[in-house]
Amino acid sequence: MLSSEDRKMLADKGISEQQIQHQLEQFREGFPFLKLRAAAAIGNGIVAPSEAECQALVKAWEDYKAEGHHITKFVPASGAASRMFKNMFEFRDGDHDAPATDFEKTYFDRIQDFAFFPALDDACQVLYGEGALDLIEAGRYKEVVAAMLNEDGLNYGQLPKGLLQFHAYEEDARTPLEEHLVEAAQYAVSNGQTDVHFTVSTEHRELFEDLVARVLSAYEEKYKVKYHVSFSEQKPSTDTLAATMDNEPFRTDDGKLLFRPGGHGALIQNLSDLDSDIVFIKNIDNVVPDRLKPATTLWKQVIAGALVNAQRQAFTYLRRLDEGGVGQAELQEMVNFLQGDLCTEVPGIAEMGTDELIATLRRKLNRPMRVCGMVKNVGEPGGGPFLAFNPDGSVSLQILESSQIDTHNPAYMAMFQSGTHFNPVDLVCAIRDYKGQRFDLPRFVDPATGFISYKSKSGKELKALELPGLWNGAMSDWSTIFVEVPLETFNPVKTVNDLLRPQHQ
Repeated sequence: MLSSEDRKMLADKGISEQQIQHQLEQFREGFPFLKLRAAAAIGNGIVAPSEAECQALVKAWEDYKAEGHHITKFVPASGAASRMFKNMFEFRDGDHDAPATDFEKTYFDRIQDFAFFPALDDACQVLYGEGALDLIEAGRYKEVVAAMLNEDGLNYGQLPKGLLQFHAYEEDARTPLEEHLVEAAQYAVSNGQTDVHFTVSTEHRELFEDLVARVLSAYEEKYKVKYHVSFSEQKPSTDTLAATMDNEPFRTDDGKLLFRPGGHGALIQNLSDLDSDIVFIKNIDNVVPDRLKPATTLWKQVIAGALVNAQRQAFTYLRRLDEGGVGQAELQEMVNFLQGDLCTEVPGIAEMGTDELIATLRRKLNRPMRVCGMVKNVGEPGGGPFLAFNPDGSVSLQILESSQIDTHNPAYMAMFQSGTHFNPVDLVCAIRDYKGQRFDLPRFVDPATGFISYKSKSGKELKALELPGLWNGAMSDWSTIFVEVPLETFNPVKTVNDLLRPQHQ
């Protein structure tokens, strides 16, 4: 089935023939839906700290930072922002010459409110000899949009979100990359230093590096912090084979195997490579101007404090198990921590003998740990928090996407539709064990939580294999805590007009 050319391609990517066979089996068999216990809610898997508890958690985080630990801010920033401009691409390429939809009218009515307007105005002057407002006055709307999207203008149709001007300030406009640098200085500094790591696509990496080179010294001076900014790309070994609708390897017109990026779940490899104690994870577009950052900073410290408190307790128990001679009362205390604080139920744990119980506690406590912020559900897209069954029969907290839930199961659909919270991708992670060694994070992925999507190539339909999502199945076997955070900490930019929301002005 595989030619010598195929095998060379696999070798270049670092993918084995066994992996290819396994992926083809996954196409044929599909992925199982997850078995659910309940949607997580306040009092049932989600913690809502009081004001006094928040203050104590912030102090716990401040104390932890003062100990000199290595802290990293991890920002997935791959891919072009083309979906953000879908409506404007349709206008540029459509038959109508003047704004017709509400979206188009809002864009042009408020065009001066975009942080990138001065740059767009300059681009219009260079391309057409007139400013954007003069072009609009003359009914030349399409030329204004072309100046924003096209390569000879701002090229926003092809650039990644991290490099677009999101927020206007008196002195300049800031990109999301810069806003993440500012955020890091406010809650992720230890020993006067902070690490910020961006995952980027190969074709955009140099642009990211150029922007950092231009702005970093100014931010270091302004915030009196030393930045260590690094970049990585999804590894070729995490690409997945595309399949035909008959579950055979999909080949391009020139006969080559077609591989596709495995989705954000591939970044578990990049995360695992970080030499860090604590890692914050937040999407590239979820940023706000300085005037709204205090809430973001506060709640990042709250969830980080919850993480280091829980980690410290787990480490204490693991070291105590290493010492030996642990009595029944101590073992029960550890079980209570596992079940209460970490929301992890192990079947039959109450009937286990001492040796089996100790082995179970070691296994369940010595894992990567994460605290995830959860916001109240207001209809935004995003995964939901659930109590779900794991392959070993235990029940723990998981973030699930709708594709992982059996829509033909009325009870599960009721859970999904009545869920009170959703995941805004607001995580803080502990990725070292109690002996200070880095966890091998791919070992904690549940491979059965990937999914299949349907795409096309050169007019031919194909199946694409998505790896378990980074904060979904890729972290399935982690210890997890959910904390309610305010909706004001979640301000994604999915369309260009989202930049006109008050949170981005």
